[in-house]
Amino acid sequence: MKKILFTLLCLFALTGMAQEISLIPQPAEMKVNEGKFLFRGKVVLCYPKIKDSGIDAVVDNFVDEMKAATGIKLKKDRFKNAKLSGLDVIMSCKKGDAHIVLSVDESLGDEAYSLSVSAKRIDITAAKPAGFFYAFQTLKQLMPRNVMAGVPDATIKEWSVPCVEIEDEPRFGWRGFMLDEGRHFYGKEEIKKILDVMAAYKMNRFHWHLTEDQGWRIEIKKYPKLTEVGAWRDSKVLGWGDVKPDGQRYGGYYTRKDVKEIVEYAKERFIEIVPEVDIPGHSQAAVASYPEFLACDPENKHEVWLWQGVSADVINVANPKAVQFAKDVIDELTEMFPFGYIHLGGDECPTSKWERNSECQALLKEIGSTNYRDLQIHFYKQLKEHIAQKPADKQRKLIFWNEVLHGNTAPLGDDITIMAWIGADRAAVDAAKRGMNTILSPQIPYYINRRQSKLETEPRSQGHGDETVERVYNYKPMNGVDAELQPKYMGVQANFWTEWVEEPSVVQYLMLPRLAAVAEAGWTPAEKRDYNDFVKRIQGEAVYYRLKGVDYGKHIFK
Repeated sequence: MKKILFTLLCLFALTGMAQEISLIPQPAEMKVNEGKFLFRGKVVLCYPKIKDSGIDAVVDNFVDEMKAATGIKLKKDRFKNAKLSGLDVIMSCKKGDAHIVLSVDESLGDEAYSLSVSAKRIDITAAKPAGFFYAFQTLKQLMPRNVMAGVPDATIKEWSVPCVEIEDEPRFGWRGFMLDEGRHFYGKEEIKKILDVMAAYKMNRFHWHLTEDQGWRIEIKKYPKLTEVGAWRDSKVLGWGDVKPDGQRYGGYYTRKDVKEIVEYAKERFIEIVPEVDIPGHSQAAVASYPEFLACDPENKHEVWLWQGVSADVINVANPKAVQFAKDVIDELTEMFPFGYIHLGGDECPTSKWERNSECQALLKEIGSTNYRDLQIHFYKQLKEHIAQKPADKQRKLIFWNEVLHGNTAPLGDDITIMAWIGADRAAVDAAKRGMNTILSPQIPYYINRRQSKLETEPRSQGHGDETVERVYNYKPMNGVDAELQPKYMGVQANFWTEWVEEPSVVQYLMLPRLAAVAEAGWTPAEKRDYNDFVKRIQGEAVYYRLKGVDYGKHIFK
């Protein structure tokens, strides 16, 4: 009887341990061992001294985070020979007293890492600072959720990490989230919260949709009216159907100082920001700011739009001053965002005003076309050529929504990237066959601004409540795609459009926990993804969200 009781107690203990290890995204390979590493006394973190590598900043941030959340003061010890590993590293540290050891293995991918936790030591191996950063994210997830949230918890008297062996790397290089602030403006502190959650889930691209018919949200020095006029409108609520504009003066924008602060915050978390200035469509706020050269009909009144939907008030792409405007905006974006990509939109651009404009008619004839959609491609071609003339460190690759595939894209070449949203799977294959890179961002189910439940308690938003966490999770990126096309698939991205979302708490509620499901699609091998297992692992995230001070959908939490 005692033997049976002992066995049951052991099984219960092991089950309890398994429940504690709830990592999101699920690692590529993980083995759980008995025991735990206990933080006690002086804990030494030993790592290689590599000039200008970025590893020091990663370590410093981790040390600061651990102290803030747990009170543990990690002592840093650096060794000079970065090629050492294992016991050689231990002996290189002062008195061989290292407890957390970082080693470099250049054979690993840039974001890959290995993490081995024993009762005596924590070993982390990576090739690049990003790998060490993601290893630390996993290490924090292996501890109580307050550590990831960065919030102290005085009730915890013992800090430990379960013994595990993890070999991990992402499935896709692009793991993104887009937030539309053209329709509604939330401010930099809310953006930082989003970046924190993205980093926790090992997401690495923040697509910042900064301009729309309903608002221009970024300071451009050469064109001050973009924020003096274009950042403000006479309604917080956007009209649609029975919902009418409310007459409230509403708006806001990010100064260059704000952008610099957010860029640095993102870089610390290994997140690249992809700014989007949507041109020539979705541009009524810009047209309202400078109608004299951006409008197709400058003689008419133009104002920042108060409604949802697609405005016909697009940029006059045949006006040389409008083309120069776009080039100047790209130049300032390049200064502000030191990353590899700029998104120029390209979706839902009506041609009706071009068709009635004499300059556009003449330009269409000049380029030898009868398809007004080709004016859009001609416009982008001029911008692409402008970028190509810049020094190498100032050049940026361009991303477009998949509508541009409907025109003659040959002048743009195959070095553009297509973000596939409408008919996403077919569009992505089309782009890949044309030699273009592609990012999967299917409207259904990766538009996570849509209602995630049919319950009447859901906040007002788009959709019918069908985009549940389960449906988001069960989307299979790159499913059935021919092997020769797969290298063109850069990754996945969730999008959040804000026509109906005035408050940041509603952004959070609709975004979470669905963002975690998309993150796992971007990181975890396809064969290791399982929705039922995800539901078990996500349960602990409710504590993380509450401690982080963000709202979330409660539907799958028990």
